[in-house]
Amino acid sequence: MKSLLASPTPYVEIKKKKKIKWDKVVPLLFISPWVIGFLAFTLGPLLYSLFISFYDWPVVGKATFIGLDNYKTMFMDDPLFWQSLWVTVKFAALFVPLNIIVALVLAILLNQNVKGHSFFRTFFYLPSVISGVALAMIWAWVFNGEYGILNYFLSLVDITGPNWLNETGWALIAMVIASLWGQGTMMLIFLAGLKGISGELYEAASIDGANKLTQFFKITLPLLTPTILFNVITTIIAAFQQLTLALLLTGGGPLNSTYFYAMYVYENAFKYFKMGYSSANAWFMFLIVLGLTMLVFKSSSAWVYYEGEVKKK
Repeated sequence: MKSLLASPTPYVEIKKKKKIKWDKVVPLLFISPWVIGFLAFTLGPLLYSLFISFYDWPVVGKATFIGLDNYKTMFMDDPLFWQSLWVTVKFAALFVPLNIIVALVLAILLNQNVKGHSFFRTFFYLPSVISGVALAMIWAWVFNGEYGILNYFLSLVDITGPNWLNETGWALIAMVIASLWGQGTMMLIFLAGLKGISGELYEAASIDGANKLTQFFKITLPLLTPTILFNVITTIIAAFQQLTLALLLTGGGPLNSTYFYAMYVYENAFKYFKMGYSSANAWFMFLIVLGLTMLVFKSSSAWVYYEGEVKKK
């Protein structure tokens, strides 16, 4: 009798163990497509590109191990490397702050409780979903020196517009203006950050006599610094990856004034078929972006604030 009463216990334990095992397996099955995709299409190619960066890899032909020669050539014997890098740095120096400012201003305007604000949010976001090729075609018409719409509007106020895409002094500025067109995503991120700021803070500031400008610099801007940190990092990455507009609008010209580093990497790979050399170029760009990102993160402790945080003096 005692043995019969004790017999169900092992069965229950075995059943429970099987259930716990499936509880561990099922979540893995759900995330397995992402894991497989990440390994096959992101991490795998990334590591493989590092591997072939030490080879002379002409695509068609035999790959030859050359060690660090690709990196030596890049730094010492290729003037296009330094020129493309300098063009990209100048572009980033203009694009990053302007993109942040424009997106923030639009977010502040769209955060106002006015009639039709949902329509305006959709309207300002729509350009960011336009494909890069279509966007390039639109800006080619806007910047055309003979019949472009931008020069037409300038002529209405007796200003003779430049040949935007064919003058070395204006081509890079044109790239910056065209790139600012697609900042709808960043605008929405800023708008979400503004929505997260408590209205009680503004009410308390108004009672203390603070005007709108003071409230912006003392409340809005400090509490938006975490959002600004995120947007600065993503904008730096986007700036160093700029390719489509320059490839379609100027082809890197005139006189390589819009020859971005991403175009340099692209042409070495798919125009000159130097995959090993292009991989070395790409890894150097990765190190630059990584270094800049770490620098921004390192500096964030001095200028990023969180609601309720008290910084030590």
